[in-house]
Amino acid sequence: MPSEDSSGKRTRRGSITKTCNSHLRRIVVESAWSYHRPPCIWYGLRKRQESISEEAKEIAWKAQHRLHKRYVRLAAAGKDKRKITIAVARELLGFIWAIGIRAETVARQRIAA
Repeated sequence: MPSEDSSGKRTRRGSITKTCNSHLRRIVVESAWSYHRPPCIWYGLRKRQESISEEAKEIAWKAQHRLHKRYVRLAAAGKDKRKITIAVARELLGFIWAIGIRAETVARQRIAA
């Protein structure tokens, strides 16, 4: 769960808090380590994506590019690799949330129809 302290126009985003599922937090942080490499879709990933909606694939591809760019930008600024990874993991949670909200909306529309 990412922390945030906002008041008026000021927004201060903090680290990933330890109030959530520790296993999920570990998986997200481990996933964030992979964004130091340029984005690509290898054969195994392409095969797994055959059953996924185009919208989810588009969000995932956008996430790969954006998170890699963020990792490279922070590394170029001389930030500590562990802090870079946590920042990227926090942003990755935002993309996961977006896909989840989209999937929930689609499911509700199917039930209503």
